[in-house]
Parts: sequence; structure tokens; C-alpha cells
Amino acid sequence: MTAAQADHAGARSEIREMPEGFKLDTPRVEDGAAIWRIARDSKTLDLNSSYSYLLWCRDFAATSAVARDATGEPAAFITGYLRPDRPDTLVVWQVAVDAAHRGRGLAAALLDGLTTRAVDELGVRRVETTISPGNTASNRLFASFAERHSVPIEREVLFDAALFPEQGHEAEVLHLIGPFEAPPGSGR
Repeated sequence: MTAAQADHAGARSEIREMPEGFKLDTPRVEDGAAIWRIARDSKTLDLNSSYSYLLWCRDFAATSAVARDATGEPAAFITGYLRPDRPDTLVVWQVAVDAAHRGRGLAAALLDGLTTRAVDELGVRRVETTISPGNTASNRLFASFAERHSVPIEREVLFDAALFPEQGHEAEVLHLIGPFEAPPGSGR
């Protein structure tokens, strides 16, 4: 093993593993309804139409992930996409865990698993997400993610509250995380 491979392997040891009884998987179209319900029941996410979750599972499955419980049903999900103008950047759109499965580290394990896959298979070097200031859980999730992977995190307001048509929507703060190391031998 070269020094670079050892460093890469060492960084991977910090990755959160899926909790016992759960499996990291790629979403399938038939997961769309369950993902929509988890998003709806989260009470913190902006709920998209059920149709959009079906499309997400079809068109963005490679940049999204689900945690399946022992019965194979989605217990948590993370949706993302590659930025068209920056294909080395994974934009994390939504992360949610079913209420019955919270407190087990599923969100962190999903984020680590998806990012590892995106770095290895898609050449991702950075992660972006937007989080409203009042979403304490997501702010903690992404701050601990950056710390766990020893990568910088920068924050700037992307969409000011005044841009949203509905009253009471907080600003969306862009979190720029990375760069991540390319896997050894990837040529990236």
C-alpha cells in the first residue's frame, strides 16, 4: 500500500457505518411514495410534490441514497444532484429520517455513504447544501460531516428571505464543503 492509499484508507475509517439492521442503497422509483411520506412527516423540509419524489428516484438515483430497514423499506433518505456547471460538486437537496428511526446516526451514515460513492464513482470533490439558520439538526449534521472528513466548510447566504414568495421563510445559507481527496489511482 502506498502512502497515498494509506492516507485515503485512514480517512475512510472516519466514515459513519450504517447502524445495525439498516442497509445503504440506491433509491428505486417504487420508493418515491415512502420518501415523500418521510419528507412530509419530518415537519422541517419544504415538501415537494409526490410526483417530484418519483422523478427524483428515477433521474437522480445515482446521486441519492436510502437507508433500508430490516424489511427493505426506506427508513431515511438523502437526495442530491451534480451541479450542471460544476459536475464535481454534489448538491445535497434533502435529508430526512423517519421519526421511528431517529437518533441512530442514519443521517450521518447516509451522508457519508453517498459522498463516498460520489467521490469514488462520479469524481465529486465538493458537497454543497443550503440550510436555513433555524434548522439546528441539519446545521449540526453538515458541520460534523466536514469535521469528520477534515475538510473546510464555508457558509454564505445564497437566497435571502426576501426572495421567497411566502412570508416567514428564512434565508437559505449555502454550505460549501470540501474539497475531498480523489481516490488513489483515479487520475483526478
